[in-house]
Amino acid sequence: MLELADIVRAAGPRYREAHAGRLLPSHRRALDDIGRCRTSALGGSLYQCDDCGALDYAYHSCRNRHCPKCQEERAQAWLQRTQARLLPCDHYLLTFTLPQQLRAVARTHQKIVYAALLREAAAAIQTLAHDRQWVGGTLGIMAVLHTWTRTLEYHPHAHLLVTAGGLTHDGAGWITPARPRFLVPGYMLSEVFRAKMRDAFARAGLAAGIASAVWTQRWTVHIEQIGSGDHATRYLSRYVYHVALDNHRLERFDQGRVTFRYTHASTHETRHVTLPAPTFLARFLQHVLPRGFTKVRYYGLLSPSCRADLERARGLLELHAAPQARPAAAASETTSLGSTLHDSGPTPVTLPTARTCAVCGRGHVRVIERWSRSRAPPWRPSR
Repeated sequence: MLELADIVRAAGPRYREAHAGRLLPSHRRALDDIGRCRTSALGGSLYQCDDCGALDYAYHSCRNRHCPKCQEERAQAWLQRTQARLLPCDHYLLTFTLPQQLRAVARTHQKIVYAALLREAAAAIQTLAHDRQWVGGTLGIMAVLHTWTRTLEYHPHAHLLVTAGGLTHDGAGWITPARPRFLVPGYMLSEVFRAKMRDAFARAGLAAGIASAVWTQRWTVHIEQIGSGDHATRYLSRYVYHVALDNHRLERFDQGRVTFRYTHASTHETRHVTLPAPTFLARFLQHVLPRGFTKVRYYGLLSPSCRADLERARGLLELHAAPQARPAAAASETTSLGSTLHDSGPTPVTLPTARTCAVCGRGHVRVIERWSRSRAPPWRPSR
């Protein structure tokens, strides 16, 4: 099967040479790590079966968060932790999109703009939720940064998983939205988000040169009720520990051109994109995040500083939960995100507990030796 690493190894050196003076450190590191992933350059481990004694070896992974081969198990682990942390209530999935006119600034000031996008989106929904006209309490909010489209175009936006209700200001009760199946007005949320982003750009000194019209136009904000939230976290896990393009979507790498497939959002048809290798690498690398940037952030009741409030809210919900709430949530989950999840790729696998021996099929393998980088395996495997 064709892998991103194959393309990086073949086209990466020429791409690095062509962009030697302009390649960001994070991009250079991503190319280096993905190209060396699971090769002798990173060393490996020797395994032995505890039943038949057969030997096997495996090269080490690069563990770069932008490598498609290194994130699947981490995605599943994150999913399990997050689902255990969620409150037992209905949720909404909110999407805040950065306007086209601001994306050039986002490219050149990624840490500042991405952080503002997550922070101000959470602040906008919480500002309206504090008003009793809509909710009147503190929400639980998880914000996830997403920068790509299905064709790898640059499209920074934030997904927010938000509780359908909140803890009252005195902490004594759980309060649901004032109107059933309605959180806040979309147009009001868009205006509040736009104003907060305008202030954030001004504080960061990034407002100069931006057309004034962007601060008066309607910004895209989407609100969707999704049920219990488990379904949405499975969807969001692809953006937390998966990368812009998984290996299973790669079709061909021939004569310096890369072809990959995607599912069209409206028609659900499978379509293909063919790009010259340098263009393909440029599209992929624009989604490599700055080193150290945290793409998942928690606000409100889910903030690390609000653990006591989170447990108080959990206790209130478990005490007063209606028996019929879960079936209703499950029905919502099967319909609301169906189109969004159509192109979700493979479902995350269960974390393995131990590797079964490929020779005898009975025993389990264990590490008996690790070797350093740039060294070949000490001997051939038994199979």
